[in-house]
Amino acid sequence: QVQLVESGGGLVQPGGSLRLSCAASGSIVGINDMGWYRQAPGKQRDLVAAITSGGRTNYADSVKGRFTISRDNAKNTVYLTMNSLKPEDTAVYYCNADIFSMGSRWYINYWGQGTQVTVSS
Repeated sequence: QVQLVESGGGLVQPGGSLRLSCAASGSIVGINDMGWYRQAPGKQRDLVAAITSGGRTNYADSVKGRFTISRDNAKNTVYLTMNSLKPEDTAVYYCNADIFSMGSRWYINYWGQGTQVTVSS
């Protein structure tokens, strides 16, 4: 059974920083794209940042220059470093990954349970 477990959310003041982590576990053969999405109350879930297995990255315009996505393939972990946080960054952040596990025929898309990030003074 494959799982994505996020950590690192919390309450931070505007201008502050947080680092989110998401570790994939289970009988993993390989991981393709990994990414972070967020969903604010009453809004749809949107892509924040994504990274390919080769390290190519993609960011939402609203976070470019402030957020950095990275991954450690040996640890099956993806990170999101968030700087210069703004109140509008407040949301539940979800980890997402395409994972090929033992017994599966191809990559399956998985979601984490989400971690709350609140930016407020």
